[in-house]
Amino acid sequence: MIKKILLVSVVFAATLAFSQSYAPPAGQTGTTAIHKDSSVFVAWATGIVVERGYVDAGDTTVMYDNTNRASFGVPENALNMAEGTSGNVVSLGDGGKATLTFDQAIINGSGADFAIFENGLSDTFLELAFVEVSSDGNHFVRFPAHSETQTTTQIDGFGNVDCRYINNLAGKYKAAFGTPFDLSDLPIDPLLNLQNITHVRIIDVVGSIDPLVGSKDSQGNMINDLYPTPFHSGGFDLDAVGVINQQVLSVDKMELTARIYPNPTKQLLNVELNEVSEVRIFDLTGKLWIEEIGVLKVMLDMSSLNGGFYLVKVESDNQILVRKVLVEK
Repeated sequence: MIKKILLVSVVFAATLAFSQSYAPPAGQTGTTAIHKDSSVFVAWATGIVVERGYVDAGDTTVMYDNTNRASFGVPENALNMAEGTSGNVVSLGDGGKATLTFDQAIINGSGADFAIFENGLSDTFLELAFVEVSSDGNHFVRFPAHSETQTTTQIDGFGNVDCRYINNLAGKYKAAFGTPFDLSDLPIDPLLNLQNITHVRIIDVVGSIDPLVGSKDSQGNMINDLYPTPFHSGGFDLDAVGVINQQVLSVDKMELTARIYPNPTKQLLNVELNEVSEVRIFDLTGKLWIEEIGVLKVMLDMSSLNGGFYLVKVESDNQILVRKVLVEK
């Protein structure tokens, strides 16, 4: 009887470990896939910089067409509206990345805010990528990706990936269907303005289950996808990035300014603004220490804080300013 209970427990635990937690393929009930022709898209990426990855991260001596880097397609293939075809893309290679920009910033609105298109040939022939965003092109924050795909057997370069096991990874859906991303899923970061996302970065997942080569999700799991793909078209094949929620700029909008002094400070910090704003003090780990809502001029008592650098974040009407201040003890 004890053996039977243990066996049932093991089977149940295995079922939980590989449960299908996430949305199904395009066309099925509950899918989050968005077709490229959907009216939800209001704009598309207009600028791109690509850094190609290897054709095989596990053996960087492997060559294809006289190079050990992916070489299929040109970066401009990923600009403007998604094509939804296998050929008009740019291949990133193992660990390669593409950073895209937009005529107007993406904002955190209702539901998904943008979607990324890959050229997967079917619902299961999927190549995955991490997604990061930035408000300044320097500081990027990654979406918390999760993979429940088994990691005992390597999925080969022509294998199958079940999209129901993956979340917040680009490439979840086949060609012509975008994988949506909601900025609300991001961790809080004082250097990221969710109402002013100017850059989207896509980083190919190296799908090897070898911990010395492969990529891990936000929970430390190896991400098992098609590997190796030692061709000029290896890695994530980027088709497009479509914008759903976009910043609307007013021609007479007043630019937010702030006077913050003294810096360094030992006790009191003055913050003087040109419009009513929210003022928050974070340490460099992102922990919130002080918060003032709806102020134009405020004197902050910093005496309870330990000595060191802090970030003053001022936010108003979709605008944000971040300044570093030093508290001396």
